[in-house]
Parts: sequence; structure tokens; C-alpha cells
Amino acid sequence: MTEPLPVIARKRPLAVLLLLCVIAWLPGFFTLPPLDRDESRFAQATKQMLESGDFVNINFGGAPRYEKPVGIYWLQSLSTAVLGAGSRDRIWTYRVPSLLGAMAAVAATFFIARAFAGAETAFFAGLILGLSVLLMSEAKIAKTDAVLLGAVATAQAVIMRTYLGARVPGGPALPGKPALILGWMAFGIGVLVKGPLIALVCLASIAAIVIWDREWRWLGALRPLTGLGVVLLMVLPWAVAIGIASHGLFYQKSLGQDFAMKLMGDQESHGAPPGYYTLLAPAIFWPGILVLLPAIVYGIGQRKDPAIRYLLAWAATTWLMFEFAPTKLPHYVLPAFPALSVLCALWICSSIRDSKAVRIGQWVSAALFVGVGLALAGFLAWAPSRFGTGTPWWLYAASGLCGLAVIAVVPPILARRRREAVLAAGLSAIMLYAVAGFATVPRLDALWLSPRLAEAVQRQARAGDPPVTTAGYAEPSIAFLLGTGTALDDGLTAAHAVGNAGGLALVSDDQQTSFLRELAKDGARADRLEEIDGFNYSRGKPAKITLYRVAPLH
Repeated sequence: MTEPLPVIARKRPLAVLLLLCVIAWLPGFFTLPPLDRDESRFAQATKQMLESGDFVNINFGGAPRYEKPVGIYWLQSLSTAVLGAGSRDRIWTYRVPSLLGAMAAVAATFFIARAFAGAETAFFAGLILGLSVLLMSEAKIAKTDAVLLGAVATAQAVIMRTYLGARVPGGPALPGKPALILGWMAFGIGVLVKGPLIALVCLASIAAIVIWDREWRWLGALRPLTGLGVVLLMVLPWAVAIGIASHGLFYQKSLGQDFAMKLMGDQESHGAPPGYYTLLAPAIFWPGILVLLPAIVYGIGQRKDPAIRYLLAWAATTWLMFEFAPTKLPHYVLPAFPALSVLCALWICSSIRDSKAVRIGQWVSAALFVGVGLALAGFLAWAPSRFGTGTPWWLYAASGLCGLAVIAVVPPILARRRREAVLAAGLSAIMLYAVAGFATVPRLDALWLSPRLAEAVQRQARAGDPPVTTAGYAEPSIAFLLGTGTALDDGLTAAHAVGNAGGLALVSDDQQTSFLRELAKDGARADRLEEIDGFNYSRGKPAKITLYRVAPLH
């Protein structure tokens, strides 16, 4: 069988793998505006941490933000302090931890596969994870999920190597003390970033494999007492400090409300029935969906292999845990992706004759790949016409080329050249992401309301103006762009505030009547300066915002 990987990839597989992933992730990394709502909430809370010098408490505006632990805010503070050159308004500096977390996840996935398979298999495992739509998206968003995935994958790499070293005669050597400490440190980072979620994923995998094997004594090789000491050393100082500073409110909100409500109810209207992630998989795991179904069937058939058994336990417990949780968002299932990616790579590089079930899975997967890929290519040309300045001819041409690249994956699939098909699929993904980041996204003017509002404020601002007040438009991105002092109010509250102090006010259409009526009562005058139309994607509806300059009564 000919070797499809270039010579440099065979010699330096991990370096080439990470380079390809970064090439896929960077389009839009520096230019994508701050996104609503989670990214801007995290970034603004981090900005306030830097402004105040308080690295224990977490605040957004004038209120505590106690949904998540402090880890991501510390990482974003560090990256912004180092890379911001004194500026705290560049959203990309807050995204760097996500980029590094995604790189760590890909590298850890490479080493998971490398523990029991060749470098080529490990390369494909990392490539499938790194080019997935979901990780590509999370790698350039300033929030917790890419960092958490890096922590989960690193911890699971150490757990799995320990399992294989203890359970497989002639298998990989047990991890040494430095590797075990690294795994426990990754676990501690996961706790600091997103609380108990990493424990749920790792413990569910361990419980499943212990029950499956009816053997638990290998767990002692993980040195749990030493590991618990490492985790407590990392987590306990802040855990005590925030408990004191918040008078216990942090634990009431983060564990008693945010985490518990996700398990018991559809928090913030993000509920969906079981099966949600299964239906979403072709889109979020694309382009890896090309090989996912045959890989799962192959893995079930090869479940006597301890490595495959652990991967199946990891993927199944994580996936099902989130399928049956009432609250659902697409990124929740991301911690299952490394295990699925390694299973995919094992099938790609397998020489075992395919069963009928595997072949059926391959055709279904290929159809899903082509369908989603063509839909993504079409979206690149359609979106600017719907949400922006229109689609030029060259963007239609670029979209068409991406569609052709997707279809070009079919011939190697028909010829059963799996490696070539996956490399072709990876190329089509990189092309799609490049066109999206460099051509489509910058043209979606209607979606980028906050940057346009911030530009209008900058045009109309005068020396000595107080912080801007908003009425009805309370997206976190506007607070990040205009500054911590920005007041996010309703029409009545905004009218009282700006009526006394004067200055600029951004007022949405639905709050305009109450805002102007209340100003008139106070005897203040509002001069209309600019109107900005757009589409508020957080609420899923059009929006019109008017910028006023208010002259107070006295």
C-alpha cells in the first residue's frame, strides 16, 4: 500500500499536525468581532479583573459572575497582559488560551493513539479532531471549552496509558512520575476552568472500563493520593479565598444553580431531548463524519482489544451523559471527540477486511460528509446576501471550489483508499474555513451590531462625555467594546441615568418610546444622531438601534 503522507509528515508528524490545525483555526482568529454572549462575558469579566487587580473575585459589570471557576480568567488575564501591549480591548488576546488548549487537545490525542499504534494512526487521530467544525470554532472563541478539552485529553492520555500498561502484557510502559504529575495537573486545570465536569468525564470512563473488565487494581498505578494532593494544591487556595470573599455565594451559584440546573433542567431555554447530539454529529464532527460510522462499527467488532475497549467506554459514557442531560449546547459533547477521533484513525489505518456493517456505515458516513460539506460551501455564498453587503462573483467562485473539493473526496472513498480520502476531506475543510474566515465572515455586517455601534459612538463622542448608556440593547459585546462603565439598562432606567448626566445613549426600537417619554418628563433633550440596523443573532431577530446625544436639564 502506498504511503499517502508526505515525507515531512512521516518524519515530524506532530509538528506537521499542529501546523495544519493552526492554519485551519487562524482564519478569523484576529478579525472576528467579540461574540455574544459567552465570549464577551468571559472577556469582559477578565478585563475587569485586570482593571481592578482583584484576581480572586469574578465580576461582570457591577455584578458577580459566579457561574464558572477562575481558571479561564487567569489564563486570559495572562495572555492579555503579555500580548496586549498595554491594550485590553483586543479580543484576540483573550482567545489565545483557547488556541493553546485546542493545540494541547490535538497533541494529547496524538499521544493517546501513539501509546498503542503507529505514528500514522496518531497523525490521523489528531487531524480528525483538529479539523472538526466544533474544535475549529472553539479554538478561536475566548471561553472555557477548548481549554477544558486540552485538560480532559491530557488527563485521559495518562489514565489510558496507565490502564494499558497495567492490563496489556508487553504493552506500553506505565507512566513515570513526571507523566502522572502532568496528568493530575491537567485534571487540576480542568477543575479550575470548569469545575467538576472533568471529574465526571474521567470517572465515568474509569467506572465503565472497570465494570466491563471486572478489574480495578490497576487504578493504584495512578497514585491517587499523590494526585489528589497535586489537585488540592492547585485548587484549594483559590477555593478557600473565593468562599471567604463571596461569603459562600460562589458555591451557591456555580454548583447549586449553574451546574445543578444543567443536570436537572433546561437552563436558559437550552433544553433538547435525547438524540440531539446524535442528530448534530454530522455537522459538528465534520469532516470526520466521513469515517465515523464505520469506525464505530469497527471498534465494536474489535472490543476485545483493551485500547479500543477504553476508547469505546470513554466515548459512550461521555456522549450518553450529555445526551440525557436536560440542558444542551453543541459544545458540551466535545470531551468525547478525542476518543472518537482515535477510533476513526484506527479504522482508517486498519488492514482488517471490512464487514458488511462497516461497508454500510461507510456509505452512510460518506453521504453525510458530502451533504454537510456542500451545505457549508453553499452557506459561504448565501450568508453575505442575507446578513451582509451582498455576495461578489469571486465569493461564489470560491464557494464553488470548496464544493468541488468536497465532491473530490468521493473517488478515493469509492476506491477504498481511506487515507487519501481523509486527507482530501481535510483539504476541503481547510479551504472552507479559510473562505469563511477571510471572505464570508467579514461581509456579515448585519450580524456585527456591536462593532458598528462602537464605531458610531467613537464618531460622535466628545471630550468629557460620561460612559455610554444603552437601553434595550444589553449584549455583553457592547460593554467589552465601549468599556466597563457602560450601563446596560432598560428605557426608563437609561432615561433617568443619561437625563441627569447627559452624554450618549444607544436605544433599541422597543425601548425608544419609554426612553423619550421619561426624558421629556425630566426636561432633558435628546438629539438623534445615527440609526444602525442589523440582526441580533443572540435573540434571533432584527434590531434597530438609535444613537442619541442627551442634554440634561441643568
